[in-house]
Amino acid sequence: MSTFGVTSSGWVNITDLEKDGWGEIIGCVNPQSWAALGIGLSIGLSVVGAAWGILLTGASLVGASVKSPRIRSKNLISIIFCEAVAIYGVIMSIILISKYGSGGDPDVQTCNDISADMYFAGYGIFWAGVTVGLSNLFCGYDNYSIHYS
Repeated sequence: MSTFGVTSSGWVNITDLEKDGWGEIIGCVNPQSWAALGIGLSIGLSVVGAAWGILLTGASLVGASVKSPRIRSKNLISIIFCEAVAIYGVIMSIILISKYGSGGDPDVQTCNDISADMYFAGYGIFWAGVTVGLSNLFCGYDNYSIHYS
């Protein structure tokens, strides 16, 4: 019999892996941890998407400005769009972190003490962060493909 135990910050989760499986362990993760992961993915993927767009767009702009110097300033709008993606990710992360709240509930000692509202809030912030992050990641690449394909 193998058991998994986490005893930090008031959480005491002892789960029998053969009986309950990994779903029980993932389900017992503090919902605020999922929310924090979503907030981190929101800002992280947004910045990576903006950097990716600036990398692709900037390389094309340099090549185009060598051939035709007059279009150099006209195409800077593409770089500005990429930076706006990063700024949007930062703003959304600030909004999500304002919904995050402070610390955990000290009354929660086991998985059974977690209410449905806690799961809803934690997973809601997590998926909002993932959605913002992935959309901004693909937006960074799409900014290049729309202007230069």
